[in-house]
Amino acid sequence: MNTARIPAVTASFDNIEWADSESGGDGTGDDGVAESLASSPSPPPHQVPKLPPPPEAAVQVQLLKPPPVTFGVPHRRNSVSLPAGLDIMESPTPSSSPALSMQDTSSRHGDDSSDDTFTDGDGGISEEDTVAVKVPLRTARRKSVMPPGLINNSDFLDPSDGPDQSPQNSITSINSISSLLKEKFALSFPGMLKKKRPQEYKLRAFVGILFLSIVFLVGFAYVFYHQQVLQRAYFERIRFNKEERVVRVFSNHGREILYGHLGVHLGGDRAFRCLPHDILDDVSVCMEWMHKARLYMNYTERVGVRCYHITWESLMWDFYPTDCYDWSDGRGHWYGGGQTNKMAWPIEKGSVAMSPFITGDIREHVWGNVLKRYFINSNGITVFVDPDTPLYVSVNSDHPHQFCLQARHDDFAYVYHSTPLPQLNYSICTSTNMKSLHSFFSEKKLWDGLKEEDLKIINSLLTEPVWQIPSDPGSELTEGAIYNYTEDVIALGFLRQGHVLLSEAWQPHVGDFILDPVRFPTMDETINIIHRRGFRIVFTIQPFVSTESVNFAEAVWKRLLVSERGTGGHVPALTRYKDVASAGMLDITNNITVPWLQARLKAVVDKYHIDAFYLDVGTAYDMPHYYRFENQLTNPDHYKTVFIDSILPAVGVVGVSSAIARPKAPVFVSLPPFASTWKSMQSIIPIVLTYGVLGYPFIMPGAVGGDYESEEEYVGATKNATVAENKASDNGGTNIHLPLPDKELYVRWLQLATFLPVIRYTHLPSKYGDDRVLEMAKVLTALRLKTVNPLLEKYVQDALKFGIPIIRPLWLLDPGDPICHLVMDEFSVGEELIVAPVLYPQTYEREVYLPTGVWKDGIDGSLRKGSRWLHNYGVPEDKVAHFIKMPDDTRF
Repeated sequence: MNTARIPAVTASFDNIEWADSESGGDGTGDDGVAESLASSPSPPPHQVPKLPPPPEAAVQVQLLKPPPVTFGVPHRRNSVSLPAGLDIMESPTPSSSPALSMQDTSSRHGDDSSDDTFTDGDGGISEEDTVAVKVPLRTARRKSVMPPGLINNSDFLDPSDGPDQSPQNSITSINSISSLLKEKFALSFPGMLKKKRPQEYKLRAFVGILFLSIVFLVGFAYVFYHQQVLQRAYFERIRFNKEERVVRVFSNHGREILYGHLGVHLGGDRAFRCLPHDILDDVSVCMEWMHKARLYMNYTERVGVRCYHITWESLMWDFYPTDCYDWSDGRGHWYGGGQTNKMAWPIEKGSVAMSPFITGDIREHVWGNVLKRYFINSNGITVFVDPDTPLYVSVNSDHPHQFCLQARHDDFAYVYHSTPLPQLNYSICTSTNMKSLHSFFSEKKLWDGLKEEDLKIINSLLTEPVWQIPSDPGSELTEGAIYNYTEDVIALGFLRQGHVLLSEAWQPHVGDFILDPVRFPTMDETINIIHRRGFRIVFTIQPFVSTESVNFAEAVWKRLLVSERGTGGHVPALTRYKDVASAGMLDITNNITVPWLQARLKAVVDKYHIDAFYLDVGTAYDMPHYYRFENQLTNPDHYKTVFIDSILPAVGVVGVSSAIARPKAPVFVSLPPFASTWKSMQSIIPIVLTYGVLGYPFIMPGAVGGDYESEEEYVGATKNATVAENKASDNGGTNIHLPLPDKELYVRWLQLATFLPVIRYTHLPSKYGDDRVLEMAKVLTALRLKTVNPLLEKYVQDALKFGIPIIRPLWLLDPGDPICHLVMDEFSVGEELIVAPVLYPQTYEREVYLPTGVWKDGIDGSLRKGSRWLHNYGVPEDKVAHFIKMPDDTRF
């Protein structure tokens, strides 16, 4: 008998059991089972029945070997027979309808084996033993399950089967419903956990990652929206976020060059569009923060320079508009403003507390004697503040790494104003680089209106010294002291004549405007002698009238003085100035005061034939605290400009002690007075460079060796004298009692002054009685005459035509070199001479940086390549490091 090998399959769909049997060639099976299968209900569509495992383990799938041949008794197994012809059906292809393979059946019953073959316990099955089974295309119908007690197994099983009736062949024949459920949960559930737990972890991990990704994307979108989308490009290359009030300015190449936070005191208040009647007609952008402030932004452009105009209007009396600009994260370096009590170059290296931007004595106040509301950044940005803004400024103070602008009214600096509430009005301008931008805003055509005599005065100040006459300790300035001093200058033989500068001590009292007849009985004859020697005479005057002056009573009667606030203009306001305990101040805004003062100054010129005046106008803090002008000034420093402009048409002026606007040439602006210390000398170069950047090309430094002795040194040297008697003067050449400065300090100071626009002496080098000092002074004088003076005369023409300073920072030579932005102890005379003086005691070498180009060493004559440091460059005591620019095609 040809018997086909059919694998024995036990498959259970819930309570459905199929057991394979070996049948004859005709494929017939048990009729009762066939009817039961035919009548069983079908499972729902697309639902795979759960397969409970057999009691002991997973469903066993075995390949049955052919039974042994017996004679007389046919071998027969009572079990559920497979459909007829199943052994000859072909296996379904992957593209056919879903089919249940033996592997699938095994996996559904919890079989953990990943093997693709089946074993019968005797070993592996060869390929020829494999019988392909074709599964019906429709889902097998569920077979109803009856309780074991209701089913008679004898109806289905033949007793002759005997040993073949094992649990492996039929589960329902042995187990009850309860045992079936227990087995189902006990065996299949752990298998399911074991099989599905890694998948659940993977799913949970995927869901977690997806959730975090969504959170990140939402957060990024929020930040991007607030920082980018809300930063609306109101004008070209400027973005402003009105919610966070962050402003960013970009270069032509899209690089951020300025970052600022506007309205820092507004907090999180919301911005609204301005009402129609508040919108200006100049197409300005207008925003308002309810009941606090209103912001206007506008834009202009000309000749490649873009300017963004910002105006804050306060809507509350106690709200002060404040904008801060950051210099961190490579946003450039800032210059300008003016001298500070902690002078730094660039300004972010120092610190300034929020304070009114007005002039003062640097020994007592934050800002120095020369200011301008102009700041420039190395990224090619400038900030101009309107002159009528009640400006407060801080640097690196309340807001680290920032400088801040604030508008605020107070009871002294900005007590008078054009608007009832403070307004902050300024402009931000940008260009390709800071050199071109600075040149664009420099005042042009300074020569316009100059006379030939004015040009002669400029050249004489540049090429000849200024002699500030001192007096002997314990004595007063006299006619004999002036005569003897000029004789000593001539006796030196190598120093040229120049301007002899007398302090305000030429008057009996400040404000007399007449020579003291006791100390200067024959001054007209002495001046004639001095003129014949080749000198010029300059008198110092001030806008103050001492209460002891002969003119004080007249000034009060004619109301020529600044009055006390709240008195109706009848009571003069008094102040202290230098060693004058009580003095009034001329109200230069009064039309009567100007002619009165001009008449007295002309009388001095006509009687004594002096050459010019030096205007010691003091600072804003020298004003009476409760001042009141006839015509109100919004800024107390405006007084200086009005005073200078009132004097210039009547008499000659060579210098002023303080300014907030460039005076008309040939007027030079003085540096503040310096103590006779090394620290003071170290601050000279940053101050000179700052004044040049602010637009003051004609600068007059202080005396060589210092203007006064520091109080600490002075008290130790002269215990019996009072500080008031020996205290330094302010810029006017006060009668000072100054002992000789330290010899090394004097020599190094003279080396520095040799290259500055004006060299100013108080102590002659011959006073040291040292031939070496005298010889070094001769060498430096020859160097100035041969090398420096021609360059000064050359570049003064550039200053008059283009407003470019004569003494320049290195970044004006190479604005693209970042090292040039930071060098604070070197400077250039024009574009052809680099100077690197020694600024520390007992120092005979220093670090020198040369900008791009080829430079000739002024000490040994060698050629040096630029754009690099010269480390440990030797500088003997009698030498000063300087380098002359060579043509670009120079070869070594």
